[in-house]
Amino acid sequence: MTTRSVLIYVARKQVAFAEFFRVLRPGGRLSVFDPINRFALTEVACSLFGLDVTAVADPAAKVRRAYRNVPTEQDPMLNFDERDLLRWAGTAGFTALELDYRAEVEVPEPVPTTDWDVLKKVAPNPLAPTFEEAVADTLTAAERERFVAHVRAVLAAGTPARSTIAKAYLRGIRP
Repeated sequence: MTTRSVLIYVARKQVAFAEFFRVLRPGGRLSVFDPINRFALTEVACSLFGLDVTAVADPAAKVRRAYRNVPTEQDPMLNFDERDLLRWAGTAGFTALELDYRAEVEVPEPVPTTDWDVLKKVAPNPLAPTFEEAVADTLTAAERERFVAHVRAVLAAGTPARSTIAKAYLRGIRP
């Protein structure tokens, strides 16, 4: 059984592992890949999704809060880390557990687009607001104007984004 970026949408992850175990026959293999989104919660204050927003730090902090409206322990995208994956798999009965974990901090990467009109329609995940929605919901008209002008300038300059992400790849066998 293979899953990729599935558990981040599952509220009852321990139950999911028990179900994985139940449906696999003896000798069946489990392969789970998921981002560890909790890791990126410590994102640098002068950054918003990898873009340098030092010059507009106050409005950027307001926008950032739009993405943290659900307490971490209740958000299925944030309420686990790699140790939980190991624990749940072991508790479910899987053996020969192997975990590959990769963390990347402030790694330069090209932004997906240099066009704000395109980027503003993007959400960091399917359950989160788009950048446009977060900006509209958190900033005054004057703050929006200042923030958007800055982001447009950063995008036009071609400054790479700085990605902070962690990923876990777990494998196990049903005895």
